Amino acid sequence: MIIGEIKRYLRDNNAIRVSRSVRDLAYRALQVRELLTGRSNGEPSVEEIVAYLAENGEPHTKEEIVNALEAIVEPVSLYDPVCGDGSSSGDSLYVMDQIRDVSDSEEAWLENIALKEALKQLSPREKNIVAMRFFKGKTQMEVAAEIGISQAQVSRLEKGALERIRKQI
Repeated sequence: MIIGEIKRYLRDNNAIRVSRSVRDLAYRALQVRELLTGRSNGEPSVEEIVAYLAENGEPHTKEEIVNALEAIVEPVSLYDPVCGDGSSSGDSLYVMDQIRDVSDSEEAWLENIALKEALKQLSPREKNIVAMRFFKGKTQMEVAAEIGISQAQVSRLEKGALERIRKQI
């Protein structure tokens, strides 16, 4: 009973809540990994863990095992020191210093402005077609049905609008 209460406390007081079944599967996979590591003196693959569990009456997919193992990993704070002791001396390197968003580069920003300017040059009908096709993910047939023209007309208008956008950019 005491062990059960300790397990419940550890399960319920983590930063991210993971279901009991996923957590149990992850711990079982870890046990199997330890067992197989001891047998072969090498790190077993996920496929070997899946095969071992299946042989012992616990069939699971590779994805289930991988997801379960990833679910029990403690989250890392952006403010955790990677290098240094984390003191205020300024010599520490944090996780956030290692992460950067390459999609928000200066080039992408400039291209975004150029695209917006090019879209302003289109007719309202062309803007509507481009918006539905590329921003809302609709097919040419869906666009045609929505605005009441043929698919061929949508194709022709879209092609002309894209050509004008290319020339503008």
